[in-house]
Amino acid sequence: MGRFRWVVSWRDAFYQTFMNAGGPHYAVEFPHGHTYSAHPVACAAGLAAMELLEREHAMERVTELAPLLETAVHALRGAPHVTDIRNYGLAAGLTLAPYPGEIARRPFEVAMACWRKGFYVRFGVDTLQLAPPFISTPAQIDSLVNALGEALHEQAH
Repeated sequence: MGRFRWVVSWRDAFYQTFMNAGGPHYAVEFPHGHTYSAHPVACAAGLAAMELLEREHAMERVTELAPLLETAVHALRGAPHVTDIRNYGLAAGLTLAPYPGEIARRPFEVAMACWRKGFYVRFGVDTLQLAPPFISTPAQIDSLVNALGEALHEQAH
């Protein structure tokens, strides 16, 4: 079996071409794959992580916490700009109505408002994505979703 290596490197002129291509300030300039995909060290780390998840009974913890996250995020139904909410386990996604002609702007703004409140919320195109750690407490999940709710209402103005 052959081995593949992907290396991305460029001169400043190439970098400036991407950076000066225009687009909104919240857009990703150069989307790409992960450099650690299928790397032997990453695979070993993944196996070690799986062993830890089993030893610490993390999946049982997710089973306990998932209904709490589901109830909390679905309570945001009707919040400003929220058009869809979905979840599975300790992952949830909210679709937001876009600004006309600026599909990614609103999720960026809400995510930055959450950041200022002390929470990292992933955003992309028209969605916000939540994935609290498996070791979260119910109070931490409530704090995260409450901060998100506050951020959504702040963006309504």
